[in-house]
Amino acid sequence: MIKIICGGKKNSGWWADAIDEYEKRLRKPFNLEWEFVDEDKLIKRLEGLPFDSKSYVICCDERGKNISSGEYSSLLTRAFTNSKEVVILIGGAYGFPENVRENADFVWGFSRLVFPHALARVIVAEQTYRASQIAIGGKYHHE
Repeated sequence: MIKIICGGKKNSGWWADAIDEYEKRLRKPFNLEWEFVDEDKLIKRLEGLPFDSKSYVICCDERGKNISSGEYSSLLTRAFTNSKEVVILIGGAYGFPENVRENADFVWGFSRLVFPHALARVIVAEQTYRASQIAIGGKYHHE
């Protein structure tokens, strides 16, 4: 399972529909569990996050590394193979402080563009579904 901790309110509107569509297709270990935290409390919540060897923490940030869908699939598959819990962090409007990025195992930048956090949630859901299909050789991803 992949735990996603994100700033802001629960998914609603058009992005909730998009996320739901991808979640319906996901199977273990690629299934998603969401935790929504008020933006003003998110940084405090992350102080209690176990940035330890049992978790593989991915921080979504525009300053992060751009990777391909295949590389994302490999990253998740390696974490699952090593019996790690995958935790993905999606910030609110102001992102994350430097110490959160430094403590994460990987800082993932979708592109050099900045996206609203609601759209970042859709990107994570879609790319996780794509990663699952790459891992099993499914037809969704074309190279």
